[in-house]
Amino acid sequence: MKKRFIIATVASFIIIGGGLFGLRTAAPEYSFELLSIGNLVLFALSLVSFILVTRQDQHHASSFIRGVYASTFMKLMICMVAIVTYIALNKDNIHKPSIFVLFGIYAVYSIIETMSLSKIARQPKKDA
Repeated sequence: MKKRFIIATVASFIIIGGGLFGLRTAAPEYSFELLSIGNLVLFALSLVSFILVTRQDQHHASSFIRGVYASTFMKLMICMVAIVTYIALNKDNIHKPSIFVLFGIYAVYSIIETMSLSKIARQPKKDA
């Protein structure tokens, strides 16, 4: 299951990166640097949060659920801090569609992580 998640996450990173490169040539008004950094940060956060949550799987179901909530909250807060920082640094030159694309990238990684974690949660637990 972990291999599938890693493959899906890496594939998403590559596909989104390619899409961003295409967007750079098709619509240069988008902030390619911002979107590329956002893609990289969300890729790394997804891997880290998945690893942290799957480590909780060894314990009780409640700790697994707590881990899922904590990782989701952590990713959301890091993304919000990054967006607020971007807005504070670029007050005069904010490209709002770039921010909405970042939210779309966040949604892609969150969906992949949620689907993988729900499959893990449905697997029968081994007795200790």
